[in-house]
Amino acid sequence: MTGLIITGGSIDCAFAGAFLKDRTFDMVIAVDGGLEAVKQLDIRPDAIVGDFDTVKGELLEEYRTIEGITFEQHQPEKDETDTELALRTAMEAGVSDMVLLGATGGRLDHSIGNIHLLYACLQKGVKASIVDEKNRLYILDQGKTYRSGEVWGKYISFLPLTEEVHGITLKGFKYPLTNRDIRIGTSLCISNELEAETGAITFRDGVLICVESHD
Repeated sequence: MTGLIITGGSIDCAFAGAFLKDRTFDMVIAVDGGLEAVKQLDIRPDAIVGDFDTVKGELLEEYRTIEGITFEQHQPEKDETDTELALRTAMEAGVSDMVLLGATGGRLDHSIGNIHLLYACLQKGVKASIVDEKNRLYILDQGKTYRSGEVWGKYISFLPLTEEVHGITLKGFKYPLTNRDIRIGTSLCISNELEAETGAITFRDGVLICVESHD
């Protein structure tokens, strides 16, 4: 089951519209102020989640009149962000593959927090990625093969999420590595590129943030 979560961060609706044009999702969740983007994109959400402190009251009331939309309202004073609550709602509904739009480009603390939420998804066996106009970001705890034409852009970067990642080997990349250990605080694996039609990363243990991006 696939899911789309549109958060209340900064969304380029022109990009989002193009991204969504040929894609369908089994469940769509609007997160608080993300309802503004949902309105612009003319998407019918299945659920609206948040404390509703950043969405206009009249817009919220407009969607309350639409049958079949689940409203999940939380108090502003809470331990979780609205995005974390939306992810929980999606997983409880059975979503196993989800995309987050609007999860970057706004407040930096929320952007970093959203990246960490991808790790929580990974721990539960849920595939999740953050997508914006320039980037596709996800978490790896095992190797992956990349194919030219399928990556988000020219660059592929790997950053350690755990304190250390051991035994990184990169094949088919412009800057190959063999059995290299890295730790938090390095920029060694940023801005690599595929040199062959396919490339692969393998590593023994640890967790990596992967960012596919273009200028």
